[in-house]
Amino acid sequence: MIRCLIVDDEPLALDILTDYVEKVPHLQLIKATTSAFEALGMVQSGGIDLVFLDVQMPELTGIQFLKIINGKCSVILTTAYPEYALDGYDLAVTDYLLKPIAFDRFYKAVQKVQPISAPAPSEASINNPPAHDFIFVKTEHKIQKVSLDEILFIEGLKDYISIFTPAERIITLQNMKKMEEALPSVRFIRVHKSYIVSLDKIESIERSRIQIGDKIIPVGDTYRDYFFKLIGERNI
Repeated sequence: MIRCLIVDDEPLALDILTDYVEKVPHLQLIKATTSAFEALGMVQSGGIDLVFLDVQMPELTGIQFLKIINGKCSVILTTAYPEYALDGYDLAVTDYLLKPIAFDRFYKAVQKVQPISAPAPSEASINNPPAHDFIFVKTEHKIQKVSLDEILFIEGLKDYISIFTPAERIITLQNMKKMEEALPSVRFIRVHKSYIVSLDKIESIERSRIQIGDKIIPVGDTYRDYFFKLIGERNI
């Protein structure tokens, strides 16, 4: 998971980039802020892998920001002015996005970034199950314990989600983003804006369709590259 920080003095730009980050499964938004000084403090404290950084800001310019952090994390510059690109690349930025930013160009940029703040998972942590092998979800009349081993897939349906197990369908008022964060990423992966699947329960994959039991689940365009890269690494 790549931990992201968005810095822009324009609220609309923050909203657009926030929406883009939330669409990419391996990005985690830590903060979106209009304050360059707040962002600077967060980067210097650690825990940030990637900053989406506006160049022209009233408190501190993006170029000044880059010089201060001195390579502490990856940076993707965002601006409406292409003349700043050369300055950014002289300071070893990962990429340069020209506003208005299209999602496909955004996605191409973030594919260049690898997490640098967190250590790589060891073979033991990948092969061993998490400390908690269950989650609790609130249903209509109770809080229900759900074993991770029983989850086949999860489907998002507007204001609620459905958790499918071999025995039942559990409906809970929850959003997909929070559910995704609650599940261990070594066992579950989001493959579509409306679906999270258990990697262990995948029976077959044909083109961009996953079969789990009698359910065919589509792999969305936004999630396709990361999904096939992951299953390739796991030799599924």
